Amino acid sequence: MQVTILQNIYWKELGLLVFVWVAYLAVQIAKVFSPFLSKILVSRHISPHNKLKDVISMATELYNPCSTTFWVLNLLQIPVSIGVFLYEAIGLYEGRRRISSKGDEIMDWQVHRLLMFCACGVVAGIVGGLLGIGGGFVMGPLFLEMRIHPQVSSGTATFGMLFSSSMSVVEYYLLGRFPVPYALYFIAVAIVAAFIAFTIFISAIALGGVGITSTIGKIERHEYMGFENLCRYTA
Repeated sequence: MQVTILQNIYWKELGLLVFVWVAYLAVQIAKVFSPFLSKILVSRHISPHNKLKDVISMATELYNPCSTTFWVLNLLQIPVSIGVFLYEAIGLYEGRRRISSKGDEIMDWQVHRLLMFCACGVVAGIVGGLLGIGGGFVMGPLFLEMRIHPQVSSGTATFGMLFSSSMSVVEYYLLGRFPVPYALYFIAVAIVAAFIAFTIFISAIALGGVGITSTIGKIERHEYMGFENLCRYTA
């Protein structure tokens, strides 16, 4: 039965993802502004009429990655992650939740499998962060191991990269760490480059496929392809 796009969205799952996105973003911004807020509480020399740009500048100057507050806020991401994982894992284990792309297939979600998938997700996130690539890109093979359809696996991996990159963009914008015109320029260049690369890639695959199909057909029909028998060659 065909349904609309809005009816095909799992709003509860989407809301959970939005909650994680907002929570992570809030923690990242709070890490920068926490020393500034602390100074406001102990000092009367900061005017409430300061512009946002000045506030961001002062917060950046006071930024201290060695402070206790910094690490407390940084570690707040762990309980958020564990809470979301337990919520989803318990639902899968008890059968209240299922992977929609698997259809009506019954999955045996054992505890050790859930823990293994969680560990793989953590490792993928660490590797993605250290190498500067999207964690979703690393998760692709894991999705295939779970026998998820390649289209769904690719889409989920791409969404994972969008999830992390969009958070960084919003964070950098709110903290004034990049000029908006430059960002718009690079977005336009990236879109054009991706379109050109995609077109060339599809054309190359199509040309190669046509050539291979034609060659196989000629071999099956025993047609002349320009090759001579070296044993019968005469100068």
